[in-house]
Amino acid sequence: MIATLIFVIAIAGFLQFFVSYCRSLIAAYERVDLSEQAREVTGIQDRQVHGQDFERLLQLVRMCPEPGDDSREIGAVRTYFGLLSLARATFRRIAPALEQRMERERESCAYFAAVALDRRIAHSRGLMAEQLVNH
Repeated sequence: MIATLIFVIAIAGFLQFFVSYCRSLIAAYERVDLSEQAREVTGIQDRQVHGQDFERLLQLVRMCPEPGDDSREIGAVRTYFGLLSLARATFRRIAPALEQRMERERESCAYFAAVALDRRIAHSRGLMAEQLVNH
């Protein structure tokens, strides 16, 4: 019984740390404005991103070469987005206000993916410019 209690407390502590970590990543990315090229590719205007755009944006991110430093961050936010989607579905009928908060968080995750895509596009442009200079 005590082992089970310790396990539950450890999982709750891990989840609290994980959520805080993901929210800090998202907050850092929310301070970044998207380039015009990223806005054209994603169709985002005036920072308006919907939660349902997250998967589409992640597919675009996967198509770009990795700069080598954001894979873990993207994976963490993808997992966080999944938890938010599960919580949103769970609380949809019980607490509509909580569902709205979950949707705002999902929108923040989608903006995170858009900024990650913008960073990868910039990285790809840098690689292309480097190749042109070397040839």
